[in-house]
Amino acid sequence: MRLAVNIDHIATIREARKAREPEPVAAALLAELAGAEGITVHLRGDRRHIKDRDVELLRHVVSTKLIVEMAATPEMVKVALQMRPDQVTLVPERPQELTTEGGLDVALHAAAVRDVVQQLREARIRVSAFIDPDLEQVRKSRGAGADAIEINTGAYASARPADRAGHLAKIAEVARHAARHDLEVLAGHGLNYVNVRPIAAIKDIVELNIGHSIVARASLVGLERAVREMVALLQG
Repeated sequence: MRLAVNIDHIATIREARKAREPEPVAAALLAELAGAEGITVHLRGDRRHIKDRDVELLRHVVSTKLIVEMAATPEMVKVALQMRPDQVTLVPERPQELTTEGGLDVALHAAAVRDVVQQLREARIRVSAFIDPDLEQVRKSRGAGADAIEINTGAYASARPADRAGHLAKIAEVARHAARHDLEVLAGHGLNYVNVRPIAAIKDIVELNIGHSIVARASLVGLERAVREMVALLQG
């Protein structure tokens, strides 16, 4: 099980004071040294945390895999084609949201997603779609030409412990279906040090994207330790 560390909230701290630190690039390097196999950033339309310069610098220094989350818009496609990350994850984006709310509705926006996927794949950029755990969304993602899906684990993460079994079963079913149809299966959203192990135990999921809980823990114990502790949990 691979861990990709989302460093958006390192940039959030920086932007709280419009300062020069903490530096997301430094955080990325520390995360890689601690065992992360990918670095994830979400380049939003309003540039509230991650900036274009961050993506450009990360492209030069990340030695594992650089993943850029972005909306399926012409502006973002242009940036991706210029920056050439290893992977783009297509996500929905709504004004004023605190974090991503729900998965991308690939079924509703199939034509637009297909067009974006084609442009990115022609540039040899892998494409993943961040989707809710729904079989129809998997089928539409495959039909759009995506290389991978990232299953939204938000509902599982926010559910009461007694209700998590049903969410977990659905995620496992969707992961199994996607893997059988030659899609790489990733997952993330709301995962933390308490709830991550059941998700990590799903054999068809090969990578988890985790950000907020790692950065929150890092504020208390340091980033390298926070990443190493999460890597240990994923390795069982």
